[in-house]
Amino acid sequence: MYHASFRQLQSLVLVGRHESVSRAADAMHLTQPAVSLQIRTLEEIAGIALTRKVGRNIQLTAAGEVMAEFSERILRLWEQATDELAALQGVTSGTLRIGAVTTAEHLLPPMLVPFTLERPDVRLKLQVGNRTEIINMLARHEIELAIMGTPPRELRTNAAKFARHPMAFVASPSHPLMKKKKITLNDVMAANLLVRERGSGTRTAVEKLLREEGHAAEFGSEVSSNEAIKRMVAAGLGVGFLSVHACGLEFKAGLLATLPIDLVEADWHIMHLTDQPIPKVAASFQDFVIENGQDLVARELEGFTKRKSYR
Repeated sequence: MYHASFRQLQSLVLVGRHESVSRAADAMHLTQPAVSLQIRTLEEIAGIALTRKVGRNIQLTAAGEVMAEFSERILRLWEQATDELAALQGVTSGTLRIGAVTTAEHLLPPMLVPFTLERPDVRLKLQVGNRTEIINMLARHEIELAIMGTPPRELRTNAAKFARHPMAFVASPSHPLMKKKKITLNDVMAANLLVRERGSGTRTAVEKLLREEGHAAEFGSEVSSNEAIKRMVAAGLGVGFLSVHACGLEFKAGLLATLPIDLVEADWHIMHLTDQPIPKVAASFQDFVIENGQDLVARELEGFTKRKSYR
C-alpha cells in the first residue's frame, strides 16, 4: 500500500482553502501541474475523489473535507514534533504563525524583529486581516496566536493584555480644525468623519465614545482600510479616527496630525485558543510580548504620547 506524503497533504489543504490550484501552487512555490499531480496521486491512494470542479473553482468533496481536516492535524503535529525535538537541543525553532488585525500590523515589527534576531532558526508566517478574518484563521488553526484589541466572544481564548492602544482623530495639518485650540465632537462630526468598517476595533471605540457623549453614530464615510483613510484625510477629504500606531510615518512626514481633542485608549491583547496547545515558539513569543510589549510600543511612540492627554 502506498503512503501519502506531507507534500500531498499540504496540496489538498491549500487547494481546499483557496478553492484554486493556481493559488495553492503560488502558496507552495510550485507549478500548477505539480500541485494537480499531488492531488491526483492522493486521490489514487485514498481510492475516492477528493476534489470537484465548480465553475472556475475547485472545491473539496465530502471525502476531501474529511481528508483535509486530518491532513491539517497531521501537518500541525509534525511541526510540533520538530519544535519539541529542537527544544530538547536547546534551540527555539519552528514556524511562528501569528495573525494581527490591520491596525496592529504597525506595532508588530518592533516586537518581531528583536525576537527573531535572537532566534535565527525561527521562521515567520504573519497574516494580516480585518477582525473577522483573523478570528476565522484562529478558529481554523491557520494561526496559533492572534493580536487584536478585544478578545472574540465567539471563541474560547486565553488572552493577555500587553500594551495600551492609543487612538485619535486625525486630519491634514492644513485642515481648518487644526487652527482651533480645542474642538468638540460636534466639530468632528460636521467635518466628514471617516471610519473603518463595522466590527473593527477603532470603529467600536469611536461608536462607544459617541454613545457616551450622547451623539448618534453617523459617519461621513465607511472605509475598509487604514491606508485608504490616511490617504483621503491627508488629501483634505475629511477627518479620520485611527490608531496612533497606524499613523507614525505620516506624523513624522507631516502628512497627518492629531486634532486638539483627547485621545482614546484601549488595550492590545495577544491570545490563543484555550483548548489548543501551542508550539513552544508561539509560547515563547507570547511570553516575550507580554513581558516587553508595552516598553517596545512606548518607545515607538516616544515624544508623541507625552504631549497628549487621554480619555
